[in-house]
Amino acid sequence: MKIIVVGCGKVGSVLAEQLNKENHEVTVIDSNAAKLEAMLEKLDVQSYMGNGSSYKVLMSAGVKNADLVIAVTSKDETNLLCCLMSRKVGNCHTIARVRDFTFYDEINIIKDELGLSMYVNPEYEAAREIARLVQVPSAMELDVFAKGRVNMVGIKIEDGSILDGMRIIDIRTKINENILACIIERGGDTIIPNGGDFIRKGDNVSFIVPIFEMTRVFQRIGAVVKPIKNVMIAGGGTVAYYLAVMLKMAHVKVKIIERDKKRCEMLSEQLSDDAIIINGDATDRELLHEEGIESTDAFVSLTNMDEENIMLSLYANEVSQAKLITKVNKITFNNVIKSLPIGSVISPKNIIAERIIRYVRTFKNTPGSNVESLYRINENVEAIEFKVSEPVKNIVDIPLMDLKLKSDLIICSINRKGRVFTPNGKDTIQTGDLVIVVTTHAGLNDLREIVEE
Repeated sequence: MKIIVVGCGKVGSVLAEQLNKENHEVTVIDSNAAKLEAMLEKLDVQSYMGNGSSYKVLMSAGVKNADLVIAVTSKDETNLLCCLMSRKVGNCHTIARVRDFTFYDEINIIKDELGLSMYVNPEYEAAREIARLVQVPSAMELDVFAKGRVNMVGIKIEDGSILDGMRIIDIRTKINENILACIIERGGDTIIPNGGDFIRKGDNVSFIVPIFEMTRVFQRIGAVVKPIKNVMIAGGGTVAYYLAVMLKMAHVKVKIIERDKKRCEMLSEQLSDDAIIINGDATDRELLHEEGIESTDAFVSLTNMDEENIMLSLYANEVSQAKLITKVNKITFNNVIKSLPIGSVISPKNIIAERIIRYVRTFKNTPGSNVESLYRINENVEAIEFKVSEPVKNIVDIPLMDLKLKSDLIICSINRKGRVFTPNGKDTIQTGDLVIVVTTHAGLNDLREIVEE
């Protein structure tokens, strides 16, 4: 596909890199020459310097032949105007980043009027991800499939866990539940396990679990099921605002610590009784203890500095039993960060990049199967949900044991007319199924690609 990315900020850079890896023809537009130069040193992309909402710049970048324009500058107005121009001039699909509350309240009207294919809000999506994690106390990561019927839950295997030393093949019989371990992260390695692999203490393991069975499964494996009733948030930015609103709806008490007085006043006005707002520095240990860090059920670090967020979560880990969630948006030492006791790591730029990549994969759907959902578990592993819309030759109605599946690929779950089950070798994929595949093979667009040619 020919894709134009307008904006070379954090989101734009990640998008250009991911799309480039998937062999799309990428052109990047930005008014900052230094940012463009830095990107050209790393990626094989075309670039144009200028305002992405300019007719001349868009024409020079090849908008008439583009399949998709993605506008992710820091200004909503520029993104919306860029998409409007692209639709009028190039008649292509368009995606805009929209962050301002004013626009976001009316976004569906704007989407229809401007013909947007999709709109994204990094802060809102990050808040939604955090809110989901708060709902599942034991989860390090949580991804949703099958229209909310299936969860992929990442859990750290603690000392004394019933799963420590257990073979993958024995989990379902010994736990007696509908659960499948599909990813093991051990040290710096990621494993797509087979039945003979063992789970070890310290592993981060991702399980596929039907949503209605999660509480029972967690009880059986000894994971924490006590609900989170109060959350302390360090930093009162936009993510904190959205999160407070979402948690209020879930009847969770929220306390936000923000150092900027004007921002505190704004939050107090916007949130009203939805949260307690504390004007102070979250790095002040005395303040944290005065506000009850030791007894909080969850601690969420959302300041504008990655280093500060990491430090705060490390301290919360020392002085409390709270579930930890840490926003990290710039630092790229993923293996180092994952080894730290800072709980779940949230990156707004990666969440948005993932959503847009999912859309691009859907855009490329071929007859027979559609990409319904896509999650990047880490740099090496993807979980993809395919809908089998038509009979797929050499896959449908063939027992899974007879399929020549690619190595490092596992079929985790099948949703058939609302019935979710973990398949065995005798099961088959049928037309109409939603099929979840986990693999290290990046860029799968078609169900046919799960088998060896």
